[in-house]
Amino acid sequence: MLELYQFEMSHYVEKVRLILDYKGLTYRKIEVTPGIGQLDLVRMSGHRQVPVLKDGNEIIPDSTAIAEYLDKQYPDKPIIPSDPQLRGQCLLMEQWADEIFGINVRKCLITAMGQDSRLRTSVLPSTTPDILKTLVGAVPGDLFSSLGFGGIVKDAKAAIEHNLTALCFILMHQPYLITDQPTLADFAVAGLSMYLKFPEGNYLNIPESLKGKGIPGIADVGTFEPFFSWRDKLYADYRKPLISASSSGSGPTSIDIE
Repeated sequence: MLELYQFEMSHYVEKVRLILDYKGLTYRKIEVTPGIGQLDLVRMSGHRQVPVLKDGNEIIPDSTAIAEYLDKQYPDKPIIPSDPQLRGQCLLMEQWADEIFGINVRKCLITAMGQDSRLRTSVLPSTTPDILKTLVGAVPGDLFSSLGFGGIVKDAKAAIEHNLTALCFILMHQPYLITDQPTLADFAVAGLSMYLKFPEGNYLNIPESLKGKGIPGIADVGTFEPFFSWRDKLYADYRKPLISASSSGSGPTSIDIE
């Protein structure tokens, strides 16, 4: 069985989970413990960041490399178009999503974390020690502003608002971003938007209070509703709901690297 080394709250991991579900592939989620688990991950893959996919003896780090590997190794329901022009558009949008959109989304999360201590602890990996969660939750919200994040977050939010407006225009008369079928671009944009507004369904092992909630001024603005409605439909059509925290292929197990 495929094994996905992950943080449940990583939006780059969510991009890969969407692809795995779309392709109908069974996989086991392995939650990486911050610190020690990441050192083990480096020994296994050469990378400390998630996601990392293990397929038999094959170890593939990085969400883009994983997506390309899955499309070659499991070609049913391809996510990268074969037409050269559409392929170029898909890969370009996926790169934009990874290197610009996703990073700005993460910056926007900083503001919400500063305003809500419960959110700060919720976004930590489930394997984070309780004492560390307590310390993170106790950090004063004002500290986020005093560290100089204010201007960075303001610029990131403005960029995200511009991006979402453009995405709404693209999706106005077509079902997906590139072709009439979902591609890597769709799963990258949908997955990396997770922090803007968490999916409402039972797709993530997160507190119920976070589902359907998101960044104030973005998640609750009607202008962007077409984008979130599109993303919700993508989830409803292709993302597999969790069965239970203990079921195979649903809830994460602790990291176990041989």
